[in-house]
Amino acid sequence: MAPAWVVVLVTAVLGLTSAGPVPTSRPPPTRRGCHVGKFPSLSPRELEAFKKARDALEESLPLKNWSCGSRLFPRTRDLIRLQAWERPAALEAELDLTLKVLGNMTDSSLGVVLDQPLRVLRHIHSELQACVRAQAGPTAGPRPRGRLHHWLHRLQRAPEESQGCLEASVTFNLFRLLTRDLKCVTGGDLCV
Repeated sequence: MAPAWVVVLVTAVLGLTSAGPVPTSRPPPTRRGCHVGKFPSLSPRELEAFKKARDALEESLPLKNWSCGSRLFPRTRDLIRLQAWERPAALEAELDLTLKVLGNMTDSSLGVVLDQPLRVLRHIHSELQACVRAQAGPTAGPRPRGRLHHWLHRLQRAPEESQGCLEASVTFNLFRLLTRDLKCVTGGDLCV
């Protein structure tokens, strides 16, 4: 009877070793070059700089005609509906548009106020670009589909709006982008 138990035990051990790794509930490690996890929230000093920039931008808006034909930036709930791996690409596109609009602001008095926020946004944008490239791998993957395609298409069409509309949209979207959207992207599957 002992030899039978040895055969059963050896069979069980061999079966377990060939089964592969046991799945865990932790998300897979981020790919090399993807470091957005370090931006779950901004420092109080950075947030204060963004508040000053937003206030200055809001003061300049009443002087401009800024009616918009459509909502340029999707809502946070739309970001939540994207797959976790699609969110960095969506946020990167939002940041790209935000940086272009803020960089093209013609009011020279805003330059000093926008300096630090633009530096922070450029840094986050470069980290997101690295993430998106790391996710795409060595070759460009398939074209975005579904919600991500709709999101990216909406942002690509944004320059068709007036400069006043773009500035107002970016201004009103800035804090949502920095607090909710960035937190959602860094949270991965935990975004709710």
